[in-house]
Amino acid sequence: MAKILFVLTGADHWTLNDGTKHPTGFWAEEFVAPYETFTKAGHEIVVASPGAVVPTVDRGSLSADANGGQDAADHIAAVLEEATELQKPIDLATVDPDDYDAVFYPGGHGPMEDLAVSDDSARVLTGALNSDKPLAVVCHAPAAMLATGRSGESPFRGYRVTAFTNAEESQAGLADKAPWLLQDRLTELGVSFAEGEPWAPNVVVDRNLHTGQNPASSAPLAQRLLESL
Repeated sequence: MAKILFVLTGADHWTLNDGTKHPTGFWAEEFVAPYETFTKAGHEIVVASPGAVVPTVDRGSLSADANGGQDAADHIAAVLEEATELQKPIDLATVDPDDYDAVFYPGGHGPMEDLAVSDDSARVLTGALNSDKPLAVVCHAPAAMLATGRSGESPFRGYRVTAFTNAEESQAGLADKAPWLLQDRLTELGVSFAEGEPWAPNVVVDRNLHTGQNPASSAPLAQRLLESL
């Protein structure tokens, strides 16, 4: 049995370029799909967040439209309700990535607010990357990689990476309101950005780093990580 660390945002909003706070958190599918994949395979999940804050789910990610129908939305909500790990996160500042067999970062706009500037997250990401153990990051969660380049060259420089694209942010209606766009910032960080079709599953693997472009990439990303354990 593997022990897998889930690093989740502690933010419940994303500050837009006009200073307003857009309600958000983590995206439900991006937690639930990998959570089910790993727990059904018999693995242990530990959730960490900045300050051990109980993560907030983005309410928009619970809708029928976001999940392909009401039955799927009801299933997502039920899994979140039963996932006791979400209610008792550990403090990200106390995490030693060497204690885990893999690390998974679900997305949502929340990481754009806190993990993008978190030194604790940067330390965990760098440790996981250097360990050669599987590291998976999906959708907006690659924003956390930006924190690794705040005081020098990022260890992710030169890696092939995907994440939520400018096109997807525009189609979601938030690109014009965003203080910055994730695809642009990752490119500036020095990664090789691998853009797929908007909203279609896209998983990119480079060495031990596994990235997924959007919510639809969560399940196939989790499966690729599972195969790497």
